[in-house]
Amino acid sequence: MLDVTVGQVGFGEELLNAQPHLFANSPVFVDQKTLTAMMEVVAAIEKVSRSPQFRSAVMSWAPTIAEPDFGPRGAFMGYDFHLTADGPRLIEINTNAGGAFLNAVLSEAQAQCCQTFHPALVADDKGEAFRKRIVAMFEDEWQAKGREGQLKSIAIIDEEPEAQPLYPEFLAARSLLERSGFDAIIAGPEQLAVTPTGLFCGKRKIDLVYNRLVDFSLERAESATLREAYLANKVVLTPNPHIHALFADKRNFCLLSDADWLARSELKSSEIDTLLAAIPKTRRVDAGNAERFWAERRKWFFKPSRGHGSKGVYRGAKLTKKVWEQIVAGDYVAQLFTPPSVRKVRLDGEVVDLKVDVRLYTYAGQILMTAARLYQGQATNMRTPGGGFAPVLSLGDADIGADESAASSKL
Repeated sequence: MLDVTVGQVGFGEELLNAQPHLFANSPVFVDQKTLTAMMEVVAAIEKVSRSPQFRSAVMSWAPTIAEPDFGPRGAFMGYDFHLTADGPRLIEINTNAGGAFLNAVLSEAQAQCCQTFHPALVADDKGEAFRKRIVAMFEDEWQAKGREGQLKSIAIIDEEPEAQPLYPEFLAARSLLERSGFDAIIAGPEQLAVTPTGLFCGKRKIDLVYNRLVDFSLERAESATLREAYLANKVVLTPNPHIHALFADKRNFCLLSDADWLARSELKSSEIDTLLAAIPKTRRVDAGNAERFWAERRKWFFKPSRGHGSKGVYRGAKLTKKVWEQIVAGDYVAQLFTPPSVRKVRLDGEVVDLKVDVRLYTYAGQILMTAARLYQGQATNMRTPGGGFAPVLSLGDADIGADESAASSKL
């Protein structure tokens, strides 16, 4: 399946040999009620993000480059949930969420092998349907920027792309875009050049950049050309600094989990209840409250405000005094610790527990893809035997327990 997607014989075998824990051995089962609750959270956040009150608040701590809103909504948003007995809990939002193209391949392969199950999607994510949604997303971003005419060229940009763990996804994305008629390339930001007529990579003019950089404010030296092109309206950039500030800055959760602030917002009471139930209490850490957070540290998870992935995150129960001093001096938030659910899987003849993280890939508040990640350790990773990306299957509540046992027994 991977060979066909990328158009390279032997690619799938080479990939799995290099990254044996990229794909999990088991699916994750989620009931429809939980999936609906997740989408209600997404809808409430999308609504509040459009309000002047929210935008004014989050832009007060955002970098200057994030202030202009050039129109795009942000390609491949990622809403990451933990599942609990009391409903889903939104742990964070990512604006350059990786894995969608690989999960599309995984889902199609799974569907062909297990016709009894169906991936938990609003729409079928297999093959042509998924391709059409992705094409429509990028064309919408092109038009949202006020561009006229046809979108012709897309550059997938990341720092040292061939060295990235998800480089295979870039290849899958390029292949899909090329099959859709776009001139698609993969490049690093240092390969770009700005001219009076636009942004170029070599002799190829770039209409749109699918941005996979974690330099969210385009502050690094290697991002200077892309920053110039973005601010000069030479290219459509998605996601961009404005979208990151609006959705992915961890400080935003301080507002979204604050009952008093939400009560003054434009949300309905039902939408406020949805957010308060789903978003763990989050507060900024500073010298004024450091002593209290240290005393209560076992209850909290600490994250850098503009961090990404698992970099610089700490579970309070495992903190040392030295690290705590760095947290207080840095720009961190404390989020009430919400342990993930556990998926029991059979591995080498033994049953082991893997933690579960469920991600909704969305665009403009609409679902593109649902997937999960199975892992062990403090945060999601692709190094756990039996873990990795996993398809999400939606079954009736009464069927889940039986089907989990059946699926695990077949591994």
